[in-house]
Amino acid sequence: MVAAAAFAATPPLLTAALENFRADAPRGWSFTQATSAEGKSTNERFDATKAEFERWTLIGKDGRTPTAEEAQDYTEMRSRRSRGGTAPKLTDQFDLGTTEVAADSPERTTYRLQMKPGETGDRTAAFLRVTIVVHKPTRTVESIELASTGAFSPTIGVKIVELATKLTYSVPTADRPSLPQAVTTHVRGTAFFFKSLDADMTVIFADYESVRKK
Repeated sequence: MVAAAAFAATPPLLTAALENFRADAPRGWSFTQATSAEGKSTNERFDATKAEFERWTLIGKDGRTPTAEEAQDYTEMRSRRSRGGTAPKLTDQFDLGTTEVAADSPERTTYRLQMKPGETGDRTAAFLRVTIVVHKPTRTVESIELASTGAFSPTIGVKIVELATKLTYSVPTADRPSLPQAVTTHVRGTAFFFKSLDADMTVIFADYESVRKK
């Protein structure tokens, strides 16, 4: 949860949306996750009915059925990742005191704000701006985009020309909460003047199924 002190200077609509926001899918929902990047692709299924270390299954790799070895390697990788602890919340880095209204309509309000450093030595946050679109009737986040404001060097020898990450979410309905729909990332840059850091990735979430008893 975002600090209460920061909420004091934040528009009430944004406050309500961020209080209810979660970056990943709510508990009790199974889904398929399709990732494509660098000419490669993976399809994964998350089964909320299974035990913690058995919930993820590799169901596709580069447009084909994965081999037994690939499926085993994937299972071991996922198991190690699950033991790695909890990642910091994205909203913890939002500098809510800098919030401005960028656009407003009867259905949606778009906010822009700055990022706070995530840790000591973070030289990226200062060059990013956050754009949040809130659906007014449901007070939920429809999208969050982190985009660079210009070229910058997060570390010696590295120059980032463009950087953007966008997360999109569905609007909740009577029988469905807000659910992740897609994540896109876009990077253009170089390392030590000659190595390209250009990369694009898309993650699509689909085939949601509630496993909670009705």
